[in-house]
Amino acid sequence: MSVTTRPQGSLYTAIQNKIATVEFGHPASNSFPGELLQRLTDELNTLSHNPDVNVIVLKSQGEKAFCAGASFDELLEVNDLETGAVFFSGFANVINAMRNCSKLIIGRIQGKAVGGGVGLAAGCDYALATEESAIKLSEFTIGIGPFVIAPAVERKMGKAALAELTIAADEWKNAYWAKEKGLYAKVFENIRELDKEVDLLTSKLASYNPEALASMKKIFWQGTENWDMLLADNAKISGRLVLSDFTKEALSKFKNK
Repeated sequence: MSVTTRPQGSLYTAIQNKIATVEFGHPASNSFPGELLQRLTDELNTLSHNPDVNVIVLKSQGEKAFCAGASFDELLEVNDLETGAVFFSGFANVINAMRNCSKLIIGRIQGKAVGGGVGLAAGCDYALATEESAIKLSEFTIGIGPFVIAPAVERKMGKAALAELTIAADEWKNAYWAKEKGLYAKVFENIRELDKEVDLLTSKLASYNPEALASMKKIFWQGTENWDMLLADNAKISGRLVLSDFTKEALSKFKNK
């Protein structure tokens, strides 16, 4: 097991029976500071080349939120175009690492996902969730948009669902809606049932031909070869918008609540 625990959050990887379980955590509803996003990117790139791993489980700590997206504190500190592009490229790098990873990634989504958290779920090759795993893209409410994760969400759920999530920025969509739209493969009543299915599925996958798994992964992601540039360009859009007067005012209101 490799463990990195820092003020910027924690990342744990345990490898057993060809299954790598990657668990991230942060006190602020499992949100992602830039440093933690980079560490997850690096970990996925490393596991991609690990011959002792056939399948990856991506999960977060605790029993509440799966992921609240990017760090709000770091968002407040963005004050120029370069910093903004770097900030928003964090999730771009993770999604591209998930896309390029040679191993199938199974998402264990135990709770709510917001913004980048929805992007993480969409970046998984197969996601399992509980009834508590509602989703929301709230970016419009602060004057930006889900530009970086939009391609991943659209690929998994379709443009209509992406539009509905983006436009209804203050509305939660429940887990069954997300399943109907293709984000989740299955939804379970509780975490115990979720974990039982995750264990069963990953044990089966780990026993399959790893070459077949890797080849099928490439098929799943065909047509996304331009995402390195696309997601980087989209990050620049958000980086520009976050400097707008509208967003600065909206963020100050959130900060003072």
